[in-house]
Amino acid sequence: MNIADLSMKTSFKERVLSGFKKFTRKHKYLAVPALGITVVILTFYNILLYFYSNFKRYMCLASVLFFFIASSSFSYPSLSLNVSFVSNSSIDEREYDTVSSDELLPADAVNDTVVLAEVEEIDPALSAAPEKTHIDDIDLEGEDGVIETISLEDFVVTESDSDENTIEEQSTSEDADGAQSCTFSKDDWKLILVNKQHPIPEDYEFPLGDLNSNMHCDQRIISSLYDMFKAASADGVNLIICSPYRNRSRQEMLFSNKIDYYMEAGFSYMDSYNLSSQAVTIPGASEHQIGLAIDIVSDSYSALDERFGETLAGKWLAQNSYKYGFIVRYPAGKEDITSIEYEPWHFRYVGVDAATVIHEENICLEEFWSEYLYD
Repeated sequence: MNIADLSMKTSFKERVLSGFKKFTRKHKYLAVPALGITVVILTFYNILLYFYSNFKRYMCLASVLFFFIASSSFSYPSLSLNVSFVSNSSIDEREYDTVSSDELLPADAVNDTVVLAEVEEIDPALSAAPEKTHIDDIDLEGEDGVIETISLEDFVVTESDSDENTIEEQSTSEDADGAQSCTFSKDDWKLILVNKQHPIPEDYEFPLGDLNSNMHCDQRIISSLYDMFKAASADGVNLIICSPYRNRSRQEMLFSNKIDYYMEAGFSYMDSYNLSSQAVTIPGASEHQIGLAIDIVSDSYSALDERFGETLAGKWLAQNSYKYGFIVRYPAGKEDITSIEYEPWHFRYVGVDAATVIHEENICLEEFWSEYLYD
């Protein structure tokens, strides 16, 4: 074996060190700078050698990260809500109840800033989604498919209790000298803003009242709700409550079932989540969970769809609900602000004064906050 063969097997590291030794023999006064340069060269060499020897491993890891990030681009800000999805519950196993105007029992922390919701853009291909049946439609029926009712004789509290509450609300509005001059507080329980950007505060509490043995809502709105139903009945409109207060587990079930509905229609989980979040509020961000939201239909039209707004009951509610402190929470034309599709059946209690302002100015609750409560 000759010297040439040995030199061919000399590593880069050895050649660098050999060059360093030769250089320092001739230039001893430059030994320190030469040592520093040698260390830098060997460091970079070792780093490049490490990545080169593990090239395939890092390429695989980079590919996984890339596809994960790309597939997560649908995420909403509300994903920080610690939402869990319950998929083991069967729709047919749920209990369904409704309350008509003859069944309603008359009864005796808001965020500092407001951010208007942004609608997540959906792939245009999703416009070919199957004809929608709102997941809450099923809430209208019992196991036998018949809407349950409770007669007026079952009421415990007299109507005079409700009349006193209505008079107090109206006098408050008059004292304020019109809705335009009213002052509103962020701390008012009636005006709490709950949406994807403003989840329900963990310490939020409210008195839960009974509409009947199975259905509930915030006790403080029952009188106003009863008065509205009574006024509608006097005008020949028979209203029915199909979905008042829901606890978190029920909201999770509704949301999960909506996702399953779209996935069964052939959509991916991401697209199904995106579509579902515009039809059913994400758990932890639903006004039904604080007892201030009520889904209302009529005895002649029980489907929860946009056509309800064209019915006699839908028109009556749109024109008169504000007189009793209720608003159409997700009005048409405001989808880009609320991030929820038009729901003429979904009503939210905000009090007479705020409801009057919202009705007269044709704004949604997010816009009301931005104009009247946001500093």
